[in-house]
Amino acid sequence: MRLEKVVGHRGAALRAPENTLAGFREAAALGCRMVEFDVRLSRDGVPVVFHDDRLKRVTGAEGAVGETPLADLKALDAGSHFSPAYKGEAIPSLAEALALLAELGLGFDLELKADPGREYPLAEAAAALLERRWPGSLPPPLVTSFEPLALAALKARAPALARGYLVEVLPREWRSEVERLGAVAVICNQRLLSREALRAVKSAGYPLLVYTVNHVERARSLVADGVDAIISDMPDAILAAL
Repeated sequence: MRLEKVVGHRGAALRAPENTLAGFREAAALGCRMVEFDVRLSRDGVPVVFHDDRLKRVTGAEGAVGETPLADLKALDAGSHFSPAYKGEAIPSLAEALALLAELGLGFDLELKADPGREYPLAEAAAALLERRWPGSLPPPLVTSFEPLALAALKARAPALARGYLVEVLPREWRSEVERLGAVAVICNQRLLSREALRAVKSAGYPLLVYTVNHVERARSLVADGVDAIISDMPDAILAAL
């Protein structure tokens, strides 16, 4: 696993529609070398790049992603909510996203968003695509999830894929969970990250990523304290500050 100091959140979520191909292109144009994005399953079991479980906020459509077939998801507009300039921007499949990221040479942090009971199918589908579609010549991906079941499923299905332990706030038992899941990095909410937690992760030898940092002074402070990677909606500003 290779980390970049700045990671574009959902592509570059304050610069282009989140979790879209346009967003990945914009992140690359802004100087990002690594992006973060979310993956969940369509009704017919296809991994798609989308954060929410419901479609409404991003597309205006009713219903849940996991209850909607891929063909219907592809017909939705995931760009107009951001700007009329992005009208018609589609929800990407994971396969489409991997093809573009490879073309752009971007590393990535892929977050698994599993509906209850679909942790293993999501891990299986994502792992199969990563194994088939991600070139070995490019930086290996980091796969993360708030859901321990999804990470455990990924560990069982594809132990060679780097896994990240993703939490809001670092729990007391974090070290045993990291070891159980075979995680190689820790990702925390920067607003809830105490200095004690930061020191504990760094003392244990794990890379530490934090989300979501959109203020340059906060980014500078976190990096000075030893944080390894800043996940930001406006990666260009953070890159310039650092």
